[in-house]
Amino acid sequence: MKVSEILSKDFIIEELNSTDKESAINELIDLFKDDPRIINIEKVKQAVLEREKIMSTGVGKGFAIPHGKTDSVKEIIAAFGRKKDGIDYEALDGNPVNLIFLLVGKDTMISAHIKLLSRISRMMNKDDFRLRLLNAKDSEEIMNVFLEEEKSYLEI
Repeated sequence: MKVSEILSKDFIIEELNSTDKESAINELIDLFKDDPRIINIEKVKQAVLEREKIMSTGVGKGFAIPHGKTDSVKEIIAAFGRKKDGIDYEALDGNPVNLIFLLVGKDTMISAHIKLLSRISRMMNKDDFRLRLLNAKDSEEIMNVFLEEEKSYLEI
């Protein structure tokens, strides 16, 4: 499964309105309000925020990968948001976060969830990739950055 198979430009926010971690996570999850793949959006929020309490998913270098697993989704869903000014995300390196990739997995699809988290992490650790995401002009260009980057990865 590829990141580009679960992310679409409809679930990309070019510039988040949020100024803190919890509201940024909620802003991304709210993109799925009327999505038929969601059984209970409040339980989705709860799963992601509960995971966040264990340890910040702000992993450093200006990016975060909030994630969770729940039976309140019918399949793995993803969203991406950008905040050029950065958000105080309580990141592990103490720096603000500009790029947030939300991943919510179905609790019976643990292997696919872990593989996707690993792939997203590898992609986001690349300086040039993060820079291209920050400089992309709109959601379509952001999606194209993901598509181009993923061409260099083997199928998982």
